[in-house]
Amino acid sequence: MFFLQYFDKSCRVVSVMPETKETKKESKKSLPKAKSIPSKVPTPKVGAKPSDGSFAIIETGGKQYRVAIGDTIKIEKLKADSAKGSALPKEGDVIVFDKVLLIDNGTDSTDIGTPYIEGAKVSATLVEIARNAKIIVIKYKQKSRYFKKNGHRQPYFKVQINKIS
Repeated sequence: MFFLQYFDKSCRVVSVMPETKETKKESKKSLPKAKSIPSKVPTPKVGAKPSDGSFAIIETGGKQYRVAIGDTIKIEKLKADSAKGSALPKEGDVIVFDKVLLIDNGTDSTDIGTPYIEGAKVSATLVEIARNAKIIVIKYKQKSRYFKKNGHRQPYFKVQINKIS
């Protein structure tokens, strides 16, 4: 037996055995027919939230988030409110977001703020206080041999939306 060698498009060497009478006979055999499988009806996910279509857009930490009841989102870490003299929130605490930009009830009305809706609030429960994965920051100056390497882990809060009002 001998093999043919050639280069494919990505410049790799490929070895191929030339077809003989024996290999041609094997290739002519018919393959068994594939069975048809009935399509499955999608099932709802475990712990899926009710889809009434209502949502709100809130602003916190300089970012805007589209939230619905039951959603879990990661937000920037909140500071302690020094005017009220309160400490940092702990896991299980209820956080109220009063910077609500838009509320849609899912059926017929949408309230849009200018910039915020007065009296509108979104309440959420603080589920987790954690930090993101580490990112590496490198400062480098080419000819002066200056090299500085720092790591940073951004803290975040994971909250679950309870009520939109």
